[in-house]
Amino acid sequence: MRPVRLMKVFVTRRIPAEGRVALARAADGGWTSWKPLWLCGYGLTQSTVGIIGLGRIGQAIARRLKPFGVQRFLYTGRQPRPEEAAEFQAEFVSTPELAAQSDFIVVACSLTPATEGLCNKDFFQKMKETAVFINISRGDVVNQDDLYQALASGKIAAAGLDVTSPEPLPTNHPLLTLKNCVILPHIGSATHRTRNTMSLLAANNLLAGLRGEPMPSELKL
Repeated sequence: MRPVRLMKVFVTRRIPAEGRVALARAADGGWTSWKPLWLCGYGLTQSTVGIIGLGRIGQAIARRLKPFGVQRFLYTGRQPRPEEAAEFQAEFVSTPELAAQSDFIVVACSLTPATEGLCNKDFFQKMKETAVFINISRGDVVNQDDLYQALASGKIAAAGLDVTSPEPLPTNHPLLTLKNCVILPHIGSATHRTRNTMSLLAANNLLAGLRGEPMPSELKL
């Protein structure tokens, strides 16, 4: 879940806009006096966080964000998940309602025919102008042209993307020109322990398949 926390800090505190200059100046002794509104952004305390897809990853995100003082969790998906939502007192709402009410939106759903292009112009039009959009699921859940327009026009405040379509994103892509968009190179699983676990899962699946046995970690769509 590190990308969610990192992007929350980088996006809301405007690191792409001014932070690189700030970090360089701090390193070379150029940090000057305190400026009350410099790098100010939006905090999680008393906010509404909307999670698209309250599965295992969505729940883990909510669990980590809750101690920051989130006031309200919303979620959407194929169906309500009352048992899982109870831990966070999360409310099941429609996708348009989630877009309209959330201060932070985290996309954590699977890519399916139903979710492809789910976050599009209509979705962004419903969001608050102060809202932050974060995608850690799959790039194709988001219409990136519509996201660019929403960010460039100020319709939404900022975005953080750990996934894009394609990957890697071409260096001339318009999203890379924006100061209110942070793009990470799909590093959600970038720890030694996680990558080793992924390797073992893949190897065990392969061996089971070669033996004609059910795969222990099969992804069933």
